[in-house]
Amino acid sequence: QLRGIMTRLDIPLLTCRGAKGQYDTNSIRMALTCAMYMQVAYLQRSGSYLTVKDNQIVYIHPSSSISNKPEWVLYEEFALTSKNYIRTVTSTRGEWLVEMAPHYFDLENFPECEAKDALFLEYKKLARRMN
Repeated sequence: QLRGIMTRLDIPLLTCRGAKGQYDTNSIRMALTCAMYMQVAYLQRSGSYLTVKDNQIVYIHPSSSISNKPEWVLYEEFALTSKNYIRTVTSTRGEWLVEMAPHYFDLENFPECEAKDALFLEYKKLARRMN
């Protein structure tokens, strides 16, 4: 999916292979997180995702290449069909969200939801690492 977007936008396809020839997917996902932190959904206990900030219940579109259910996902597109679907999805980490966009994930102005509790724990972990 990412390759198609890059080709459409005429962005050069470059590799980020490590010393052993394997792709450094964390670097790619961190870059995406830095750019797309406002398009995040959190996996709820019910098994559905909840978009962060606007609290929309969504599901990963069946055409997505993600085969598991990560706790946090970034999405490029919100599609309204018989269900609310998110498409062009990749996993991210709560720790990256609070490190890269603390202004956006400010818990003082965050709606009450399971994601807020998860972010609170990430901020606690971050504070421990800083000390």
